[in-house]
Amino acid sequence: MNRRILTTAALLVAAVAATSSAQQHDTTMPAMPPGMPMPGSPGKADTASRRAPADSMNMPGMSSNSMPMPIPMPKGMVMMPGLVGLTPPGGTFLPGGGADPASVPQVRPRQILRVKDGDTLDLSATLVRRTVAGRPYIMYGFNGEVPGPLLRVPQNATITVRFHNRIDLPSSIHWHGVRLDNRYDGVPGVTQQAVAPGDSFVYRVHFPDAGVYWYHPHVREDIEQALGLFGNMIVDSPDSSYYSPANQEQVLVFDDLLVNADTLIPYGKKGPDFALMGRVGNLLLVNGEPRYTLDAHRGDVVRFYLTNAASSRTYNISFGGAPIKVLASDVSRFEHEQRVPSVVLAPAERYIVEVRFEHPGRYALVNAVQAINHFRGEFEAESDTLGMIDVDSSAAVPDYAAAFDALRDNAAVTRDIDRYRPYFDKPPDKRLTLTVHGSALPLATVQFMNVDTAYYAPVEWVDGMPDMNWLSTSEQVRWILRDDATGKENMDIDWHVKQGSVVKLELYNDPKSFHPMQHPIHLHGQRMLVVARNGVRAKNLVWKDTVLIPVGSTVDVLIDASNPGDWMLHCHIAEHLGSGMMTVLHVDRATPP
Repeated sequence: MNRRILTTAALLVAAVAATSSAQQHDTTMPAMPPGMPMPGSPGKADTASRRAPADSMNMPGMSSNSMPMPIPMPKGMVMMPGLVGLTPPGGTFLPGGGADPASVPQVRPRQILRVKDGDTLDLSATLVRRTVAGRPYIMYGFNGEVPGPLLRVPQNATITVRFHNRIDLPSSIHWHGVRLDNRYDGVPGVTQQAVAPGDSFVYRVHFPDAGVYWYHPHVREDIEQALGLFGNMIVDSPDSSYYSPANQEQVLVFDDLLVNADTLIPYGKKGPDFALMGRVGNLLLVNGEPRYTLDAHRGDVVRFYLTNAASSRTYNISFGGAPIKVLASDVSRFEHEQRVPSVVLAPAERYIVEVRFEHPGRYALVNAVQAINHFRGEFEAESDTLGMIDVDSSAAVPDYAAAFDALRDNAAVTRDIDRYRPYFDKPPDKRLTLTVHGSALPLATVQFMNVDTAYYAPVEWVDGMPDMNWLSTSEQVRWILRDDATGKENMDIDWHVKQGSVVKLELYNDPKSFHPMQHPIHLHGQRMLVVARNGVRAKNLVWKDTVLIPVGSTVDVLIDASNPGDWMLHCHIAEHLGSGMMTVLHVDRATPP
C-alpha cells in the first residue's frame, strides 16, 4: 500500500506556520481530521525550504547550539525547520566516562551454561569493548558476553544467581516471563532496591514452564538493555517429544543500535530521550552482530528460538521463503502448530519456530516491514537482510521431513486452557486506555504531530521522524495507562486481585491521542491468554506474558492470577516505560481455608 495523504510542503507549511503562532506546546489541541486538504505538490519536497533556518523556536528547557545534527536521518529527509540546532534537555550519558576503548576488555562470544536444579552461578554486569560494523564502542555485557550467557535449565529447576553490578549505573536482573517468587522479580522500588555499582544481590529463580525466556535489567532499560545487558534462558521439558525433532537449534536475539559514523548516539542522562517512539536503531543486530550466518544441509530442520531485545523496534522475520512452522510463544506451546509466512516479534516477545531448508542454496534472514515516511506521508515497503543461511547439497541426517510436515495438536495445552474458557466472555474486570500526554515540547513537534495524527499506522515499524523523537524526553512526554473506571493513571492505579482468580483485562490503544503508537504490554510473574482482538475471538491460543496492542485496537486478555505478589504491568518499549507507562497488579495471597 502506498497512501500519500500529506505532502512535505504541507508539513513544512504547518511547521513554519508554528513559528508565527503563540507558543503553545502542550498536546491537548485536537488532531487535524483525516482528509483535510493541504497545500503543496504531492511528493515534491521543497529542499530549499527544508534547509532554510527557522530557529526562532528554542523552547524553555531545550538547549540549542551550532553543533551539526547528530541523528542519522532516513534517506531524503532533513531536520524540520524549527528544530535545527536543538538538543534534548537533561544532559547526555555514555558508558565508561570517556575511557579509552582499548582499556576495556573485549566482548566475548555467548557461552552456554547448562545448569541443574540447585546450582549456583555468578552473573556480573560489566563494561565491554565491542566492535560493531568496524567501529569500537564501550558498551555493557553480562560476564563480558553479548548476549549474556545462555542458561539452559530443566523445567522445575530452581537455581541461585549471584548478581554483581560492575557497571557505572544502578542495576538489577528481571527474569522476563518466569513465574518466580515475587521478591526475586528484579524491579527496584517494587520488589527490591536497585543494586548500586559495586554491590551484589542474590536471586533464586524457579522455572515452572518450558520454553524460551530472557533476562535483563529493570533499571534504565533504554541504556542498560540497549547496550548489551540481556541474555536468554531455555527451559527444557522432561518430555523428549515436547517439540518435533530437529537437526539443529539456533537461539537468535534481535536488537538494534543507533549510531552516527563512529559514535553511539548518547543517551539521556536524567531520563530517556526518544520518548515519543522509543530509540529505533539504524544498525540491526542478531546476537549482537550485524550479520548472522548459519550453515545447514539440504533438508535440515532448524529450531529457532527467537527473542526481540530491541528497545522499540517490532520485527517481521522470515527465512528466504523457507516454510516456517510456529510451535510456541512466551510461556507455552500453541494449542495447534501452524504454518506462517513470517513471525511478527514485538519488543520482549519470544517465538519458537522450526524452518526446513528443503533445497540447497542461500536463504536470507529478512526483516520485511511496511515503513511509514512521516515526512512524505507515504507507506512504503522496507526490507533488511539480517543474515544468511547457506544450505549445501548433502542430505540431512536424519531426515525429519515427515515430522516437519505434520502439524501437531498439543492436547495438554488445550486441556489446560479449557479450565479458563468459561471466563472468556465475562465482562472485563479492568479497562485500561493507552494514551500519551506531552508538555514543553518544541512547538514544531506539536504542530507536526497534530497533522501526523491524520495518518497513523497501526504499527510503526521504523522511526520516520527521528529528529523530533530524539528531542522528546521523559521530562516532556508521559505515556499513560489510564483506568477507565477511576480515571487514575499509571502507578496511581490501585489494582488488587485475589490469588487464584481469573482476571479479564481490556486494553484499548487510543488512536486519537497526541501520538498514537503500538505498545507491547508485558505482565510480570503471571501468564495470560489473548482471548479477543477488536471483539473477534482468538483461535489457537498460547500462554503469553507480552501482547502487542496496535493503534486503534482493543485487546482482551485473561490473566491467570496464580502467583502472589506485586507485579509490574507495563509497556516494554524502554522509553515508554521510562516515561511512566506502568502500573502494578497486586495479587493478594489467598487465605488458607
